[in-house]
This record gives sequence, C-alpha cells and structure tokens, in this order.
Amino acid sequence: MITVEYIWLDGTEWMPQLRSKTRVFKEAPSKLPDWSFDGGSTNQGTVEDSDRILKPVRLYRNPFKPGDNHHLVLCEVWDSSSVPHPTNHRNMLTKMGSDAAWFGFEQEYTFVRPDDSLAVPEDLGQGRFYCGVGCGNVLGRTISDAHLELCEKAGITLFGTNAEVMLSQWEFQTQPEEAVKASDDLWMARYILERVAEGMDIRISYHPKPSPNYNGAGCHTNFSTNWTRKSWDGVLEVLDALEGTHEAHMKVYGSDNQLRMTGACETSDYNSFTYGVGDRSASVRIPLATHDAECGYLEDRRPGANCDPYLVTSRLLETLIVC
Repeated sequence: MITVEYIWLDGTEWMPQLRSKTRVFKEAPSKLPDWSFDGGSTNQGTVEDSDRILKPVRLYRNPFKPGDNHHLVLCEVWDSSSVPHPTNHRNMLTKMGSDAAWFGFEQEYTFVRPDDSLAVPEDLGQGRFYCGVGCGNVLGRTISDAHLELCEKAGITLFGTNAEVMLSQWEFQTQPEEAVKASDDLWMARYILERVAEGMDIRISYHPKPSPNYNGAGCHTNFSTNWTRKSWDGVLEVLDALEGTHEAHMKVYGSDNQLRMTGACETSDYNSFTYGVGDRSASVRIPLATHDAECGYLEDRRPGANCDPYLVTSRLLETLIVC
C-alpha cells in the first residue's frame, strides 16, 4: 500500500489553515493525479459550487510513517473552471521569476492549551527564557526537537531552532532558498509542527501577540539579492525601496500585526519604517556581518507569525525588482 497525504491551504482570512486528506494507491503512480475536495467546507466555495481541485506541486516523504511508500504532497487549489482559486497565492508567486533572490524564515510560535489560553501564568515575566535550559526555564522542548527531526526525515533541513523570550514560545529557521521553495518548505514545516503538537494535545498559536504583556511572535524574513550580496550600495538601494513601500508591505505581513508592532518588546512601530545595524527595534535589521562585509543579507522583522509566506515573498520581490 502506498499513501499520499494531499495538503493544501484553505480560505480562512485571518491566516490560511492547513487541510489534508489521504489517498491510497496500490501501485506508485508515474504522476500524482489531481484530486477534488469540498471547497464549501474550507471557505473556498459554496454548497451549490463546492468542487475544488488539488494540484500536487511539491512532494515530501511522510515522516510519520515508516518506509518509503508514504508521502506528503503540497497542493495548489484550483477552481472548477481550471484556473487558480483566488486563495491560491502560490501560483502568483511562481510567475515572478525569483531565482536571484533568496529567502529564509524565522518562524516564531507559541504553545497554548486546546482552548487557546496561555500555558504560562500572565504575571510570570520574561528575561531568563530566551535560549533557556533547565526545568522552569523552558517549556515544550520535546515538541521542538521532534519537529526538527521529522522535518529532516521529510526532506526539509531546517537551519536551526531555539526557545524564545516568552516561556512556551519557540522558533525554527528555514534554509535560504528561492522564494517558492522557501515558502513551500515553511508551510510544510508548519504542517509537521501541527501534527506533532496534535499528538500531545497542544495547540500551536501563530497569533502575533498572544499576550499583551509579553513579546509577540513574528516570522522574520531574511533575504538577499544579487545586488545586496555584491555591494553596500545594493544594500542601501534596497533599504530605500523598502522605506518607500512600507505601507504596501504591512498590508500583507499578517493580520493583527499592529498588536505586536508597538515599538516595544523588540519591535518597530507599525506605521514607521526604520533600519539599523544589529537593531532589533528596527523594521529591518542590518546584520553586523553584512555591515562589516559591506554586502550580504537583510532581516525584515515586520512580518507577523501568521503571515502567508507566498504573499510576503511576492511583495518583497515586487519591491526588490526595481533595485
């Protein structure tokens, strides 16, 4: 028996939710077939017009099943007239020609109870939890470690993981890749994380500000282009372009992101664009290594944890293409 888990993004506006269903094959198909689903139950259709099509686009090993006969496949959603569905932001990104730009994500997330309530006391404070070690200093390492291992088995080699400033909050980082693969891998890594936590009766929150008193959760986006990798002038040109398009970027950088970006708790102000060397209170941080070498990558700290990476990289590419 061969199983393939078809995985797609639904039409939830606040943040697309991952959906999946399993197809069984007696023999390995030469090409994975399209498969239909009920879009009326995923905010992608109505009862009267419910058939939507899953088109497989990237295959991974299924790390939750032993052997080589089980796979995960990320799918695009198309409508019944054989065009990309309006919620299919990936298809738009594939048309942008992005090989010269590389992206890597720093995905922060928070462990919460099944009812979405915080797993830590509201008055606990912060300070000793970032990259912490030991009982009372970390919460959820078992899930983070299992996620790292399962991503590797699936074919996603993460760049790293760490506990974050807020207790019960963690981060994983993806490897630098061109826009489509980087975004695909982030969504699949999110899927794997959800599956790990599902088995432990824990929910993953991507809310940008799960508590008003603690650090929020972002999806900091590291990126570089041919120009930034070659010269300091290229870095400055990109920063100028980002400043001029700040408002347009914020529109696709995640719902409720203004709750996180208050200018406090290692964030910049939602309405202002700033940058600085090693500055984690800036919209864009210039890593010290980039400054010293006068070329390299930049960290866009504005995207919220619940952002859609297809939209983030598309907007960045639109801005970077003029540089």
